[in-house]
Amino acid sequence: MVDTISFMHGTLLFWCPDRPGIVSAVSGHLYANGCTILHADQYSDPDTGLFYQRIAFESGDEAPDRDELTEGFAALAATQELDWRLSWSDQPKRVALLVSRQDHCLWDILLRRRWGELPCEIACVISNHEVTKDVAATFDVPFHVLPVDDGNRAEQEGRITELLAREQIQLGILARYMQILSPEFIEAAPCPLINIHHSFLPAFSGARPYHQARQRGVKFVGATAHYVTSELDAGPIIAQDVIRCSHLDSVEDLTCKGRDVERLVLARAVRWHLEDRILPGPGRVVVFE
Repeated sequence: MVDTISFMHGTLLFWCPDRPGIVSAVSGHLYANGCTILHADQYSDPDTGLFYQRIAFESGDEAPDRDELTEGFAALAATQELDWRLSWSDQPKRVALLVSRQDHCLWDILLRRRWGELPCEIACVISNHEVTKDVAATFDVPFHVLPVDDGNRAEQEGRITELLAREQIQLGILARYMQILSPEFIEAAPCPLINIHHSFLPAFSGARPYHQARQRGVKFVGATAHYVTSELDAGPIIAQDVIRCSHLDSVEDLTCKGRDVERLVLARAVRWHLEDRILPGPGRVVVFE
């Protein structure tokens, strides 16, 4: 009988002020602990002087267990003054989808998860309307309807926060959740939030972007996936794309084209987050595609 080796696959992200010896210190630490680097990306930002790296690695039976490896990375980070995150491929992130009436992004994310394109566990769908309940049921995903109006907004957001915490959600996806979230909610949210905005930000922010685009006679319409911050539509941009249009396109035509690009851009941003390809920077993010 041939012995088999059990491999653990991990992803290490770290960022710090740029200086000589960082790559050597981290790669040497991995080697010394029985880990093999599978892929590495790095970037030195000339504007901020920060260094970023993503390392995908595997460790075999001779390597320390993941708790020991994590402790070792923590010690190394302390001596090297690194900010860092470590994740493991067999621990997919728990995700919640927030949606209102429009369901095209909801269907797309749920289908991509079914097809194995998104490495996550979709824990629930949260909506302020009942209309997407059947979509969630199609995929056997728990559905929570939390109606909102001007009189109960704070209470409703509090219930969402409690639900995200109770379900141990690690990423919230605003899949066309058409409510402006309060700064208090964003501050209290127990996980990062990714929003899809139906415009190529910073152009046409706010409401009715396709009407604005039609009035300006644009030749492209686009979509922007970004992290949510307390400043409306101004969080760090993760992914963007556009689709060609012309003066012949009505608002309805632009909206239809926009839905196509919204699905693609949101899925791309979500996948990059789930695969730990995004590192934080001052006012923006670094994305290793």
